[in-house]
Amino acid sequence: MYRTCIFCTRPLGSNQVIEHFPVGRRLAFDGEKGRLWVICRKCLRWNLTPIEERWEAIEECERIYRETPVRVSTENIGIARHPGGLDLVRIGRARRREFAAWRYMQRFRRRMFRTQGAVVTYYAAMFALDAGVLVLPTGLLPVTGTAVLAWLLLRTVGRVRVGGGGEDGTPGHGDVIRFRFKDHWSIRLLPDDGAPGFGVEVHKLARKTWFEGEDARRVAVAVIPAFNPVGGWRHQVEDAVAEIESSGRPSRFITDTAKKGYRGLRFREGHIRSFPTTTKLALEMALHEEQERRALEGELWILEQAWKEAEEIAAISDNLLLPAGTDAFFERHGREGD
Repeated sequence: MYRTCIFCTRPLGSNQVIEHFPVGRRLAFDGEKGRLWVICRKCLRWNLTPIEERWEAIEECERIYRETPVRVSTENIGIARHPGGLDLVRIGRARRREFAAWRYMQRFRRRMFRTQGAVVTYYAAMFALDAGVLVLPTGLLPVTGTAVLAWLLLRTVGRVRVGGGGEDGTPGHGDVIRFRFKDHWSIRLLPDDGAPGFGVEVHKLARKTWFEGEDARRVAVAVIPAFNPVGGWRHQVEDAVAEIESSGRPSRFITDTAKKGYRGLRFREGHIRSFPTTTKLALEMALHEEQERRALEGELWILEQAWKEAEEIAAISDNLLLPAGTDAFFERHGREGD
């Protein structure tokens, strides 16, 4: 049973309400299709649960949802808040656009508010400095500005493991690559003859790296959200869903987008930052839903590997904060079973 988010590697929390699935504090379920998700409270992504842990939990969610008096619902989707601190989202016969709005709008709206808050704070500070309300020591302003700019460009926007697939298609160990904000200026989505039908090209300083196959899919999942920092309005989400529907299925939409040849930086084709806003939103949703579709069709090792990678990357990040020799200390003094 997994306890960390696939996407942001943060803990999903726990609940004391669903006996057969005590993970997460917000669960979404579709009893008709037999799907159960854990919604991360930090990044608001939907984590599809393993199929073997799903059925009894869905029945229990359905029963508790009907017994919970505090709930809000439309014809197809409803939310119930249990006194034990668990939120249940029940999915019925929802249209694709309605379901997408429920699934993605809260996450996109949070991004929008966060970005708008940063912009308002910046302009308020500039106005305060210009009006003399805020006075900084001589020389501090350029130093602070340089530090903020360096942080914006060098901050990590995604980590992904690549080179981890064996010849038989089974997951293995590879390298964890860190993508910074400055890398997004050069990332390109280009068509490729092999599966999944597209590749990702990344420029890091003078070095150019090409990802294909499963590595291309993993890199795309990791970097595409950073191209949508302000999220989107409801009508933009609906337009993005319409673009996906025009291609028939999410995987075909991603391939079609790679073939369109949008021209951006230096008039080179495929720069993701040059794509229309709705197309970038549609790419993020399509990659998420394609990953989920593959898991539902039996490729559960992809889902399991994604969770294992999230756990491992989280452990690596946590260990960076510990002093050298900590592991050796616990090996010497820890008790067996601790």
